[in-house]
Amino acid sequence: MAADILQQLPQLEQMCQRMYLAQAPGERQQMEQVLLVFGQSTEYITHCKTILDNSQSSYAQLLASSSLLKVVTEQTLSVPIKLEMQQYFLSYLTSRGPHLEPFVVTSLVQLLCRTTKLCWFDDDGFRTIVQDCKQLLNQGLGLNGGAPSPPHFLLGLKILSMLVSEFHQPLPGRTLTLHRKLAVAFRDPYLHRVFELALLANTHLQSRLAHHSDSQGRALREQAVALALSCLSYDFIGTCLDESSEDLGTIQVPSMWRPIVEAPTTLQLFLDVYATSSPPLSSQALECLVRLASVRRSLFTSEAERSTFLNQLVTGTRDILRNQIGLGEHANYHEFCRLLGRLKTNYQLNELVSMDKYQEWIQLVAEFTVNSLNSWQWASGSIHYLLGLWSRLVSSSAYLKGESPSLLETYAPKIIQAYVSSRLESVRTMMGAGGAGEDPLDSEEQLQDQMDSLPYMCRLQYSRSADYLTQLADPCIQSLQERMQTGAGAGPSGQDGAAVQLLEGQLSWLVHIIGAVIRGRNTSSTGESQETIDGDLASRVFGLIQVLDNGVTSHRYAQRSRQRLDLAVLAFLQGFRKVYVGEHVMHATKVYNRMSTRAGLKDHSAVLNLMIAKIANNLKVYSACDDIIQATLGLFQELAGGFMSGKLMLKLDGIAFIMSHHTAQHFPFLDSPANARSRTTYYCTLARMLFTEDTPARFKAFVAPLQQVLSHLVAASSNGTNPRQLRSTVSSQTVVGLFRDLQGLAIATNSRRTFGMLFDWLYPAHFPCMLCCLDAWADTPAITTAVLKFMAEFVLNRSQRTTFEASSPNGILLFREVSKVLVTYGVRVLALSPDGSEPYNKRYKGIWLCLLILARALGGNYVNFGVFELYGDPALVDALSIALKMALAIPLQEIIAYRKVARSYFALLDALCHNHVGALANSDQRTFAFLVSSLDAGLKNLEVTISSQCAAAVDNLAGYYFKQVVAAEDEPTPAAQAMSRHLAQRPDLFATILLTLFEVVLFEDCSNQWSLSRPMLSVILISEAMYAEIRTRLLNAQPPEKRPLLITCLDGLMRDVGRNLEPKNRDKFTQNLTNVRHDFRSKQG
Repeated sequence: MAADILQQLPQLEQMCQRMYLAQAPGERQQMEQVLLVFGQSTEYITHCKTILDNSQSSYAQLLASSSLLKVVTEQTLSVPIKLEMQQYFLSYLTSRGPHLEPFVVTSLVQLLCRTTKLCWFDDDGFRTIVQDCKQLLNQGLGLNGGAPSPPHFLLGLKILSMLVSEFHQPLPGRTLTLHRKLAVAFRDPYLHRVFELALLANTHLQSRLAHHSDSQGRALREQAVALALSCLSYDFIGTCLDESSEDLGTIQVPSMWRPIVEAPTTLQLFLDVYATSSPPLSSQALECLVRLASVRRSLFTSEAERSTFLNQLVTGTRDILRNQIGLGEHANYHEFCRLLGRLKTNYQLNELVSMDKYQEWIQLVAEFTVNSLNSWQWASGSIHYLLGLWSRLVSSSAYLKGESPSLLETYAPKIIQAYVSSRLESVRTMMGAGGAGEDPLDSEEQLQDQMDSLPYMCRLQYSRSADYLTQLADPCIQSLQERMQTGAGAGPSGQDGAAVQLLEGQLSWLVHIIGAVIRGRNTSSTGESQETIDGDLASRVFGLIQVLDNGVTSHRYAQRSRQRLDLAVLAFLQGFRKVYVGEHVMHATKVYNRMSTRAGLKDHSAVLNLMIAKIANNLKVYSACDDIIQATLGLFQELAGGFMSGKLMLKLDGIAFIMSHHTAQHFPFLDSPANARSRTTYYCTLARMLFTEDTPARFKAFVAPLQQVLSHLVAASSNGTNPRQLRSTVSSQTVVGLFRDLQGLAIATNSRRTFGMLFDWLYPAHFPCMLCCLDAWADTPAITTAVLKFMAEFVLNRSQRTTFEASSPNGILLFREVSKVLVTYGVRVLALSPDGSEPYNKRYKGIWLCLLILARALGGNYVNFGVFELYGDPALVDALSIALKMALAIPLQEIIAYRKVARSYFALLDALCHNHVGALANSDQRTFAFLVSSLDAGLKNLEVTISSQCAAAVDNLAGYYFKQVVAAEDEPTPAAQAMSRHLAQRPDLFATILLTLFEVVLFEDCSNQWSLSRPMLSVILISEAMYAEIRTRLLNAQPPEKRPLLITCLDGLMRDVGRNLEPKNRDKFTQNLTNVRHDFRSKQG
């Protein structure tokens, strides 16, 4: 074989070059198809090695390494072969690595590290990799007797970095349980050794800066700092950190790291690297400091050591600020802001104030913050770290002990003024830019982060801050009012239009800020003076609202500046509602006294009336602006959701108008396809107020417009019998809107009486039409999703609303309709040939909704399912059959990947195993094996609800088998016999599940330990021989030094536990398992 490859090597090299360099996609795909074979089988390992040994083409080398990576990852190899491969890769890199192209080196390094990771528990030889890299570093420094070799030094750093990355990241296709085991096994003690090597490398390179000023030296320094950062960014507790988030929690560094972290040289090393470098090296050094500043408090030997550590951080950041070291670089600036933010997140204010250099430090930080606020265009993504720092400092000032001054009263007001003035100036700047760049008001996430930081700072000297805000707001409001009264600026263009645009932009910021300050009122200090100031500020905004919606401004609704202002007003109203319109704050008299004087709003009823008028106006004029519609409906929903505010709203004329004129004729936003989801919120809110006084007459009057639409559908479909005619005569938007509206009504029914009114209205008259819609538009996800979502809500027995009278057949009739819906949709969606594009939207979404419908119907407790079999009704069998077919149509990895699909799928399995085991047992072998295997995957899911549901399903399934087969005294039922046949063909199903349960409960931090422990006894009792085998596998997977401890702990697992599943016996087993877990975890360290 090797000879054949050598003969064909020139041709192979040409094909590799064409594959990697081809410009035409067709040519590239053709070459990929030909060369794909090298990564598909272990037979080609020798071929790939031959290519690596003999080819000088970097593209052929890349093909060989990438193919080997695929083989190592996906194929099963014996331990000796894998060990030989690891040694070969390391030797190859050592001898030829310095002469290879960088992309080939990267691929080979990943191959080496992937092989090491996957074989970590197989042999001690795989765990010498860190020592091997240390030898490479020594070779690079010339410590092995030869001349220094910087390429080998760089290679050693690359391998260590890739090794840390491999163990840090979960591997696709492998379980998260395995990832946790590997991450923890590598952490102790190998990661500690790697970090020590990283520090030694950085120290060496930093001490010889003059010798490493060229490009090679810079590459060495960057790789060394990147290695240190990888170590500090490691997933120390195996929980799969969110790499997309910049917000760090406390880093759980192991205790063995204590000497390194406490050593002053560690922090100083990264401070020195930062001071003597430029991005990306300098910003990575700062990120290392951010990580070190986030280590857990309990790591330090004493408070004195922690204080020393903090003092060094404060001194270092002070020196950077004093000398402006590197802050002209944006990457450095951003990381430095994060570092400042971490100082207060991880340390108390009294600890900072006690530092000798605190006064100079806080002055420099204040100046830096003010300059940053004024440079908002350059620092927009970093400002919230600084504002968060000041907010946390000020919020802690009330708890400050000692006589040392915090100086916050001096600097916080200056920062507030700088923030507000810079925001107002940003409006003028953005107008001058002609719309180029993103307006800060449109960045919702950054805006919210900034608003969350303002209340504490403003309320530190509230009277002073409020005076400043009112001095800015009053002229703007007065000027806008004058222009509105004269009609100047009503249009979008011209000088007057630009002036109004400026006023609207500046008022947007002021309204946002006032709303944030009021929303953040400290509920523990309800001083009358603060309420008075709140009322003074709020009266300005309420006065502005009365100005905004007069008839003169109708031409400005299409302008983005006006839309931003209305969004700010809605944010203010939400904040005011939370503080002064809730059930517990109806009597904040000081607020309303001031508002009565300034805005004519005497009490909460007047405020509610103004809010409803604003809501109604927005719903009328902003039909094409979905963000305002969503914010408006969010406010409406919150107001209607409160018990007292909901009652008060029913007495308002504005609500009476909306309740009697809720159609698109009066509120055009209902006709916009972009607002389809908002229709559900709208009708849910209206229905909640409607059901506050649940009289049939009011309900009938309210649904009359919807009844007209339903009647139209009935007529167009010939009473639900002609789907083709329905599709040709009715628009899809009408159907989507109708079922979105009905879903909102269904969500609002929270009692038997209100649900009964909805049920009696819809059944039986309109369900045939629903089925006809599914049949007519089965290939249109927008419609099927709307119909299925309504049905999923309709069958949900929330608050026992779907509990019918004992003599009522409605529960059975409802399930028959459920069965028809599932069959109608299921048959059509399974018949549609998948085209591979957008599988979630076209297939998976409808399928998971069907699974959810069935799960809710099975678990609703309003149907006696025995009736169907007794009277020969196929509804239950049909529903289960089509649901299982739809579930099998989605690959298991896709089920796990899509969270909503997984939730519905496992909820259905839980319901089936609880009361319908016979249906699972009577399925074919492939289906049964797929379903039980999927339970094992669900047990490993990080979502507690899913893993708990799977545990309950396994418990019911194994318990059924134990009672009906293992411990049965009579002849097993046909279903039990069918399950026996399935398990005889696949005896590994329960064994795999039991092994997973032991691994998760014993070795992982799981919050649902009790739930996961319940099925273990049921599975153990099925076969004690299986349990003995699993026990052996558990022991063999542990390092030799830990096996005696695990044996001792497991010996107590079945102590005083009988061979039955009585509650008392189960509790004894759970107690024993808890003791085993505690003893093993507490004694192994």
